Amino acid sequence: EREHEREISELIAEHEEEMEKLRAELNKEQQHLLDELRQQMAAAHKAEIEQAQLQSQTLHSLELEALRLSLNNMHTSQLELTQSNLRKEKETALMELREMLNDKRAQEVAILQSRYQLEWEKIKEQSLKEKEDL
Repeated sequence: EREHEREISELIAEHEEEMEKLRAELNKEQQHLLDELRQQMAAAHKAEIEQAQLQSQTLHSLELEALRLSLNNMHTSQLELTQSNLRKEKETALMELREMLNDKRAQEVAILQSRYQLEWEKIKEQSLKEKEDL
């Protein structure tokens, strides 16, 4: 019984360790994607600002300010949308992973219970045999 409990504890520890590793990987991947998006947005923003500067020679200063505000709002919206999508993808991946790990754990627990039952039956039979021998 102690061995069984130890095995279950080990399985739980392994499960938690796997979850931590996967969380770290997902966080790292999300950070990488956010960094990549920021770089792309910065490049797009820089290109759009350069174009706006060329136009500023002919545009009224208030029109230029309105364009800049609009651009910033658009970039903010894009970033929020991308972050939202990444968050949803991460949550979905975590749910799938959690389900997979829970299924694996349930299978392992069932195997351990089966082994425990077989050992218990063996011990019972051995005990009966010893009683008969006595």
